[in-house]
Amino acid sequence: MNEKVTIGDVARLLEQYAPMPYQESYDNSGLQTGNPHDEVKGVLVTLDCTENVLEEAVIKGCNLVVAHHPVIFKGLKSLTGKSYVERTIIKAIQHDIAIYACHTNLDSVHNGVNAKIAEKLQLQNVNILSHKPQTLMQLAFFVPVENTEEVLKAIHQAGAGKIGEYSDCSFQVQGTGRFLPSDSAEPTIGQPGKPEQVQENRIEVVFPAYKKNQIMQALLQAHPYEEVAHFLTLLENQNQEVGIGMIGELRETLQEETFLDYLKQHMQIPGVRFTPIGDKTIRRVAVCGGSGSFLIKEAIRQGADAFVTADVKYHEFFDAEGKLLLADIGHYESEVFTKEIFYDTISKKFTNFAVYLSEVNTNPIRYTY
Repeated sequence: MNEKVTIGDVARLLEQYAPMPYQESYDNSGLQTGNPHDEVKGVLVTLDCTENVLEEAVIKGCNLVVAHHPVIFKGLKSLTGKSYVERTIIKAIQHDIAIYACHTNLDSVHNGVNAKIAEKLQLQNVNILSHKPQTLMQLAFFVPVENTEEVLKAIHQAGAGKIGEYSDCSFQVQGTGRFLPSDSAEPTIGQPGKPEQVQENRIEVVFPAYKKNQIMQALLQAHPYEEVAHFLTLLENQNQEVGIGMIGELRETLQEETFLDYLKQHMQIPGVRFTPIGDKTIRRVAVCGGSGSFLIKEAIRQGADAFVTADVKYHEFFDAEGKLLLADIGHYESEVFTKEIFYDTISKKFTNFAVYLSEVNTNPIRYTY
């Protein structure tokens, strides 16, 4: 018999995929309604959580809705039903449906929103467009040679030493450690009041900064010393797994008009807003789901022939300066496939319940009359 899966279990899975510390300061990702200890009966995944989506959840027997956009974005001072946000929350509570949002943290990971766009456009040699700064730390510590492997195993299990597609990464060099335990000390090696020398390894590892506490806990628990000499440093190094936007290459070079047709076909969009077409060809393409106009200059700097994003304002189209084709495909259209990420992640991990792709079109914008 399968063990009970709780709403908290699903939340933890999603937060392993898109860690909460990577969300922007203005965001409100996480569990918005519901009890994390309740058992999951079914999950409905969507871009937006609206009243219609909740009605769909009720019909399909789902008590958890996972959305990209948080329905509670700003503070609520009342729940009287005067807005769609309040009505949605009231309906969720009435039907005992939990709502979980995974927003800018999913925008910021290498296998998140922008990776999905790159996949739809079949881009190759894909990299993050704008890396998120100061997301890595370095830990250096000293450990007796005979205890090295045991301590390394503990901190690796806690999340240290993963660099791209490589795990259990570390650097070590051997030397002599000297110390004098006080009369009150309880040294693992040596005696109080007597100088001691020990052959030690200096170990250096890199890890995501948000894992600092759990890695330090693992180090202190596994290390044999009463006092562990160590150094922690916040790094300026680029974290190749964290940042906004993606940039890659098409399988073949396309004329601008052909690229726009390609874009409409692969992103399944009715239309696109774009800068004037010239005689350029398109091979290198930058993408950013949602409002990405702040990355126009970075896309130009990295040699993009086209930049695909949404919510571009009138004057921001001028920022392309004829250096690239700027294509606005719409906010909903750029992120709707995000629900495929939720579906794949949850359904591959849990088989106790059904996971559904929402059939509700939550796009508030219409393009033709």
